Amino acid sequence: MPPLPPPRIHPSAIIERDVTIGPGSSVWDAVHIRHGATLGEQCIVGEKSYIAYDVRIGHRVKINAMVYICYGVTIEDGVMISAGAIFTNDVFPRATTPDLRELRSSAPDEETQQTLVAAGATIGAGCTIGSNLRIGRFAMVGMGSVVTRDVGDFQLVVGNPARSIGAVCCCGHPVARWTPGEAVDLARCECGKCGAAYAVSGGVVTQLGSTPAPRETASS
Repeated sequence: MPPLPPPRIHPSAIIERDVTIGPGSSVWDAVHIRHGATLGEQCIVGEKSYIAYDVRIGHRVKINAMVYICYGVTIEDGVMISAGAIFTNDVFPRATTPDLRELRSSAPDEETQQTLVAAGATIGAGCTIGSNLRIGRFAMVGMGSVVTRDVGDFQLVVGNPARSIGAVCCCGHPVARWTPGEAVDLARCECGKCGAAYAVSGGVVTQLGSTPAPRETASS
């Protein structure tokens, strides 16, 4: 495999000191990446997105336009963050001290929370992601959702607040559906697209075996 090319950075992007951007990555116009942030290999950062200081982003992550990623967020490999998604990190936000005489410091304090987006997950367009939570491996958050609690691996969640309505395959296609709050048990369910198999116990989704190779499409 040939070596990856150097990262491509649009002239209008603002890249602060001590930022690491891996080879093969692309940073588009009007992006602002704060000091100490790290992006892995073959990432894409869409126009007008903001990545705060010390944010950690893995390899092959797609960040669409106008995404806001605040301090305290870690994004693992292969994550998709769609346009207009917003992350938060403060459970008791205030602009000033109680006497309204001084701005609160922008430095992290005991109220600043951490959030992890695990490998392969998808965040839909226009989502708001709360703080102090984990979005599981290959989970999918439907567009416009407001996430206020942890999302399990392979879970499909939608709404405000977001609730689980099913399971999704690592290829992105649904494999099971249920009513929010339902305790589902399925010994085996398969993806109609790629054939990967999953089990569901009490709403917890686990993959059975390894991901199969993509199925060939019959020619017409």
